[in-house]
Amino acid sequence: MKNTEYYFHQTPEKLCKDIVRLFQWADNEVVLEPFAGEGSFYRSLPDNVEKHYTEIEEGMDFRDFDYNNIVVNTVISNPPFRLINSDGKAYNAYNEILTFFAEKQEIERIIFLVNDACFGSQTVKRMKKLETENLHLIRIVTCDVKKWYGRYYVCEYAREPNYSFDYLEDKY
Repeated sequence: MKNTEYYFHQTPEKLCKDIVRLFQWADNEVVLEPFAGEGSFYRSLPDNVEKHYTEIEEGMDFRDFDYNNIVVNTVISNPPFRLINSDGKAYNAYNEILTFFAEKQEIERIIFLVNDACFGSQTVKRMKKLETENLHLIRIVTCDVKKWYGRYYVCEYAREPNYSFDYLEDKY
């Protein structure tokens, strides 16, 4: 990734709690919140999990987390939907961030709260690429955040195939 700056949108505490309640959490599951912001997801995680976070404003970049010595099972976050590259131009970095975690095979699931631009950036080609990393979109939950523009989705990706989704690969 070639970012020099992140755009921040702090996730409401109640939304984080509601999202966390949607999922099962195994005892001692290792969970990473890579874009912690004010820590709403991190604080909302249940006590039975081992939780970690990174936050760029605290000098902890998600790319520098100790993935070799801390085996993360689950990633949960509201990732930055835009990054600024070295040329000063904003771009949708969702696929880049998702691919970063997809390539780490020890991560069993990824739960991201994303806006409609991020969700819409998941082209057939990109979804098929995720499948080559054995990562599959298995669940979508729609939510509204009044202070943010657009629709938001909780997307759960996991290593188990999901035959509910299919792709038409032809260009029409």
